[in-house]
Amino acid sequence: MVTGMQGRRERKKAEIRARISEIATALFLERGFDAVSVSEVAEAADVARPTVFAHFARKEDLLFDRYPEAEALMVAAIDERPAGTSAVQALSSLLVGLADEGHPLSAMRGQFRRFWEVVAESRALQSRARELLEQIEQAIAVAMARTDVPEPHLTAALAVAAYRTVHLTAVRRILDGEDDAVVAAEHRAQTLHALAVVDGHLAGLRNQTTAAATAR
Repeated sequence: MVTGMQGRRERKKAEIRARISEIATALFLERGFDAVSVSEVAEAADVARPTVFAHFARKEDLLFDRYPEAEALMVAAIDERPAGTSAVQALSSLLVGLADEGHPLSAMRGQFRRFWEVVAESRALQSRARELLEQIEQAIAVAMARTDVPEPHLTAALAVAAYRTVHLTAVRRILDGEDDAVVAAEHRAQTLHALAVVDGHLAGLRNQTTAAATAR
């Protein structure tokens, strides 16, 4: 009975959180992030201002509400990867799979153009995006260390940097008005290539280190 009540409570919290974020996002897309206050979001969502902050630590997180999902998916991909699959390969498969599904976390679609415009217009959002990406990198590094990946922090940093470069390049192209179908196809190929380069480079370094140690 207690478990059932806790489950309903958690579902209710998740529903309120999703509704607040949905309403906030609509306002941000319509008027821009900096032009909308948290109080306006609370009024539109018919909740108290403290309720907004009970679900979101920062105003920016109202728009970036899916970052926790991204972190959880990446950590799970590393933790649950098949034997013989590297952590970087697991991340690559996840990101390409999400893109193929049209998932907002990885897909390159013209329908997301306004979202990216809002981010490009706000230094606060850009700063928060960098902070959240650093959090994801740290979570990935911890998962890599837990699953015995050599040099986990270096591996996580290189993988995140590679994908960030590919992702931002694709976003800029869509903002410049390029055909999103072409951008999406090239984004997919470049994701595979960039992460394969990281994986291959790290494997090469490990082999060199092993050879040097054996030669001593």
